[in-house]
Amino acid sequence: MEKWSLMTITVLLALTVRWTVSLGSYSGAGKPPMYGDYEAQRHWQEVTYNLPIRQWYFNTSDNNLLYWGLDYPPLTAYHSFLCAYVAKLINPDWIALHTSRGYESQSHKLFMRTTVFVADLLIYIPAVILYCCSLKETSTKKKVSSALCILLYPGLILVDHGHFQYNSVSLGFALWGVLCLSYDWDLLGSVAFCLALNYKQMELYHSLPFFCYLLGKCFKKGLKGKGLLLLIKLAGAVVVSFAVCWLPFCTDVEQIMQVLRRLFPIDRGLFEDKVANIWCSLSVLIKIKNVISPQTQLKLSFAVTFLSLLPTCIKLTVQPSLRGFKLALVSCALSFFLFSFQVHEKSILLVSVPVCLIINEIPFMATWFLLVSTFSMLPLLLKDGLLLAYAVTTLAFLSACVASFAIFEKTSAKDLQLKPFSLSLRGYVSWFKPFPKIVKNLFLLSVTLMGILSVMSAAMHPPQRFPDLFPVSVSSISCLHFLFFLVYFNVIILWDSKNSRNQKKVS
Repeated sequence: MEKWSLMTITVLLALTVRWTVSLGSYSGAGKPPMYGDYEAQRHWQEVTYNLPIRQWYFNTSDNNLLYWGLDYPPLTAYHSFLCAYVAKLINPDWIALHTSRGYESQSHKLFMRTTVFVADLLIYIPAVILYCCSLKETSTKKKVSSALCILLYPGLILVDHGHFQYNSVSLGFALWGVLCLSYDWDLLGSVAFCLALNYKQMELYHSLPFFCYLLGKCFKKGLKGKGLLLLIKLAGAVVVSFAVCWLPFCTDVEQIMQVLRRLFPIDRGLFEDKVANIWCSLSVLIKIKNVISPQTQLKLSFAVTFLSLLPTCIKLTVQPSLRGFKLALVSCALSFFLFSFQVHEKSILLVSVPVCLIINEIPFMATWFLLVSTFSMLPLLLKDGLLLAYAVTTLAFLSACVASFAIFEKTSAKDLQLKPFSLSLRGYVSWFKPFPKIVKNLFLLSVTLMGILSVMSAAMHPPQRFPDLFPVSVSSISCLHFLFFLVYFNVIILWDSKNSRNQKKVS
C-alpha cells in the first residue's frame, strides 16, 4: 500500500512538472511561413481529417508535402486523425483545410498541450511505473526513486511538453515491449514494439536488440522443438501487427512505396542541423558532404553503424538475458545515433529512455549520460525559448538522482559494472584503484563545461566570423561524451559475467 501511495505522489509530481513546462513557448510560435513542429502536428490533423487516406502521403493541390507533409508511419497519422476528430468538435477552425495554416490561439495551445499530456498519461507513465514495480531484488524505496528519476528526465519533458512532439507514444510502446519481455510475454512484447515502430520509424534504433534477444530465446529453446514454435508465433504476431497498421495503404504497391519514400527521405543528406553525432562533428574538420558523394555517404554510414553494433548483437543472440537486452538497447541506439544517416538532435531520446531503465543498476553513469543528452539539445531548446525550463528541470533531475541514489558514492569499478573488465586486465588491476576519483573528477569537469557553455550560448553573441560557434561546440563536446559512453556500455556488455547466470532464466 505504501509503495502505491509513493508512486501516486511521484506521478502527480511528474505531471505537475510537465504541465508547468507546457505553459511556456513551443516550436515555431509566431514564426511564419513554416512555423515549427507544433504547426506540423496541427497540420497533420488538418490533412488526415479533411483528405481521404489515399491522399495523406501524396503531393496534391490540397496536400503540399513541402509544407510539413506527413513523414511518419501510419499510427502517427491515425493518432493525428483522432486528435483532429476531437478538435473538430471543439472548434472546426483549428483544422479547416488551407485556412487553418499557422493557427495560433491560447485555446488551441491548451488543446494541443492537453493531447501530449493525455498521451503521456495513458501510454508512457504507466509503462514506467509498472516497469519500476517489476524490478526484482529491489527495495520499495529504490523502485520509487527509479520511477521519480525516470519521470523527471528533462530531455523528454522539454521536447514533448516544451518544444512539442509526441515522443512519449512511441517510447511508451517500446517500454511496454520491454516490460512484456521481462515477464516472458514474448508475443505481447513483439506486438507492443511493432506499435512503437509503426508510430515512429526511428524505433529502428531498438529493433535489433528486440530481434536478437527473441531470436536468442528461440535458439536456447531449440529450433527443432519449442524454439521453432515460438519463432513461428513471433513471426505471425509481427506480420499481423504490421498488416493491421498498414491495411488502408495496401490498396496498391504505389501507395506502400510512397509511404516508404516519405518515411526514409534519403535525399536529405547525411545530416542537417548541428547534431551531436560523428558526421556532424567531423564536418568541422573535414567537409564530408563535399568530399564524398551522397550514395557513398549512405553506404559509409550504414557500414560503420552495422560494424559498431555487431559485437553487441552477436553477444545478445548467443547469450540472451534481460540485463543484456536492456544494455543492448542502449548500445545499439547510441550506435545508430552516432553513425547512421540523417540523424536529428531529438533522436538522442531513443538512447536516453533505455538508459533510464538501468538507472537503478548504474546510477552514476546513467545520470551523467542523461545530463549530457539533455545538454546536446541545447541549441534547439534555446531556439524555442526553453532556457529557464531547461535549467530548472536539469537541476531538479540531478538533485533527485543525487538524493535517491547517492551517485557520488557509486563510482567504484564494481558499482560501474566494470569489475569483470578490470579482472580481465590481470596485471593492470592496480590501475583501477584511483578509478573512482578519476571518474568523479571527469564528471565534475563535464558538468562544469556544460554549465559554462549553456550560459555562454544563452547570454553571449558569437563572433561574426564564427556565427555557429556555440551550437558546434555543444554538438562536438556532446559527441565526444557519447563516444566515451559507447565504449563504456560495450565494455560492460562484452565482459558481462552475469549474462551466463541469467541464461538459465531465459531457457
